[in-house]
Amino acid sequence: MTEGRRAVIVAAARDWLGTPYRHQASAKGAGADCLGLVRGVWREVLGSEPETPPPYSPDWMEASREERLFDACRRLLVELPTAEAGPGDVLLFRMRAQGPAKHLGILVETGGDEPRMIHAYSGRGVVGSSLGPSWRRRIAAAFSFPE
Repeated sequence: MTEGRRAVIVAAARDWLGTPYRHQASAKGAGADCLGLVRGVWREVLGSEPETPPPYSPDWMEASREERLFDACRRLLVELPTAEAGPGDVLLFRMRAQGPAKHLGILVETGGDEPRMIHAYSGRGVVGSSLGPSWRRRIAAAFSFPE
């Protein structure tokens, strides 16, 4: 991905900062969850979404252990080695070591002391966070938006 494209994605993600957390929402300034944030950035950068996710509960996939989010990322985004992730790439997380991957963030900075990401977090909204050791050990995969 070009540096210019990365900058556009990062700027779009930063524009969502402060959006309140709303489960299943994807409306800048009104509400978003982590998937809604990525969907919104997709719309701003690439245009129409290729598919609409089905309804999901906050604890989705916990009982079935299905990797629906992982599968969707592989289908719609471009998977890359996590060590190669750069600003503008999407990070997929497992919140528990043996649990399904079910959280997304957009990497916005890789230089300095610690990388930073933007994600929507329950109870906090769309925020910027340090990608410290607790987040890094939860990374399941990294993806780029398609060209």
